[in-house]
Amino acid sequence: MRFTKMQGIGNDYVYVNCFEEPLPKDPAELARHVSDRHFGIGGDGLILICPSTKADARMRMFNADGSEAEMCGNGVRCVAKYVYDHGLCRNRALRIETGNGVLGLELEIANEKVRRVRVDMGMPVLDPPRVPTTLTGNPALTGQPAANVDLDLGDCRLQVTCVSMGNPHCITFVEEPTDHWVLSIGPRVEADSHFPKRVNAEFVQVLSPSEVRMRVWERGSGETFACGTGACAVCVAGALTGRTQRRILAHLRGGDLELEWAADNHVYMSGAAVEVFSGEWDGE
Repeated sequence: MRFTKMQGIGNDYVYVNCFEEPLPKDPAELARHVSDRHFGIGGDGLILICPSTKADARMRMFNADGSEAEMCGNGVRCVAKYVYDHGLCRNRALRIETGNGVLGLELEIANEKVRRVRVDMGMPVLDPPRVPTTLTGNPALTGQPAANVDLDLGDCRLQVTCVSMGNPHCITFVEEPTDHWVLSIGPRVEADSHFPKRVNAEFVQVLSPSEVRMRVWERGSGETFACGTGACAVCVAGALTGRTQRRILAHLRGGDLELEWAADNHVYMSGAAVEVFSGEWDGE
C-alpha cells in the first residue's frame, strides 16, 4: 500500500490515496498499526482520501486508537494539498466531503504547490445535546449553550465551555496550559460521563483579546501538536464568554492558526499544510 505522511502544524497523519489504492478492509486496525511511532510509520492517525459523489474528494479519518472521527481541521487542509499537488483536482477552490458535511477550501499556491489553506469549517454547534454533552446550558447566555458551566471531576471542578465543530470539544481557560492540565486532567475530561461520545479537551491561556496559547488532549490520540477543530472551538468559546474577539491567532505546540468566527456564523481557519514523505506499507 502506497502512503504519504503529511502534517498540519505538527498534527501528523498517514494518508492513503483511495482513488488509486484499494480501500483497506479494516481501516481501524490499519490505523492502529501505522500510527505506532515505534513499530509503524508514526502519526496521530490514518486519513483515507476517497472518491466522492458530492465533492472533489471524501476524507475519512481514524484516530491512533482506531476510532473513526467526524472531522479534523488540520487533516482536511492536508487532504486539499494532496488533491491539488497530486493532480486529483487542480481547482484552487476545493470541496471536500467529511463526516461533518462538505467543506469549502481556498488554496494558496506557491511554485505550483499548495502552501496554505483557508477552510470554511461551517457553523459551530452550541446546543448541549447536539455537542453532545449532558452538561446543562447557561441561562445567562442566549440559546443556553454550555458555556462557563461547572464540570465536577470529583477532586476538582472546572469551568468549561462545550462546542462542536462536527466533533465535540470541551474548553477550559487556564492561567497556563501546563502538563498537569493536559496530561493529567485531559484524559479524565475525555472520558467523563457527561460526554457520551467522549470529547476533545482544550486548555487555553488568553494572551490578549486577539491571541491565545493552547494545548489539546485529543479524543482517541492523546496530546497532539495541534487540533484544527479544537482551535476553531476555542475561537468560538473565547468570543462566546467575552474573553476574546471573534478573530484570533492561536499558538499551538506545532505552530499557529488564524481563526475567525465570522458574521455569517461560520468559522474560518487558515494554516499551513506540508507533505513530509511517501513510502510503501507491506502490512506486516
